[in-house]
Amino acid sequence: MAPVNAPATRRLATLSRSWSLLRSFRHEQPRPDLFYGGLAEDTAQLVEALLLDARGHHLAGRAVLDVGGGPGYFADAFAARGAWYVGLEPDVGEMSAAGIDVAAAVRGDGTALPFATDSFDVVYSSNVAEHVPDFTAMGDEMLRVTRPGGLAILSYTVWLGPFGGHETGLWEHYVGGEFARRRYERRHGRAPKNVWGQSLFDVSCADGLAWARSLERRGLASVELCFPRYHPWWAWWMVRVPVLREFLVSNLVVVARKL
Repeated sequence: MAPVNAPATRRLATLSRSWSLLRSFRHEQPRPDLFYGGLAEDTAQLVEALLLDARGHHLAGRAVLDVGGGPGYFADAFAARGAWYVGLEPDVGEMSAAGIDVAAAVRGDGTALPFATDSFDVVYSSNVAEHVPDFTAMGDEMLRVTRPGGLAILSYTVWLGPFGGHETGLWEHYVGGEFARRRYERRHGRAPKNVWGQSLFDVSCADGLAWARSLERRGLASVELCFPRYHPWWAWWMVRVPVLREFLVSNLVVVARKL
């Protein structure tokens, strides 16, 4: 996996951006508009930077599929950049949670996308892979509906990173997913939104890198970049260090260009 130089993506990956995103995590449950609104803008900026680095293209006029787009905060961020945006979400509750109407929204399964092969210029998924039992099936489907030369971008929360347990805590998931779930229920009197073994799974950093290598081995794609999403560019080296990456890479991004 030979990485591209990625100058546009590196310019975006600053320490101030990392700090701003880190502070926003506390708003996910009580103020989703703040959390997802900021994350949507950052995602659109990131996808455009990756597209510029890999293809020399801006988002304007490009067809973009968001696999697991949730309640719709991402649609405005991509539309502002002139992209034709389609959001796919399996959960009707998520689609209506914020009272946002998305013109091109589809209910469907990320592991069996209801789109023709070679349909989109960019297919991306942000913080979804850890919520499906077989993220590789979803990743392969994302690449299938990507046009030749287009980008499939898979970004997900690494299990052993500090946010792997999601709302169940910063350390409890290190003891075990079931322990984290039970402790959350005792403390809050209700089940967490992300239930271990049902809607939350332990996807490692090594798992994502192995999937990326399999794409090249199968002749499906060229892997352009693998990096930690929320880190400044000078900390990207962490992805290359076994064991350490599992704890310090909170979110892995795999960028594949379809052959």
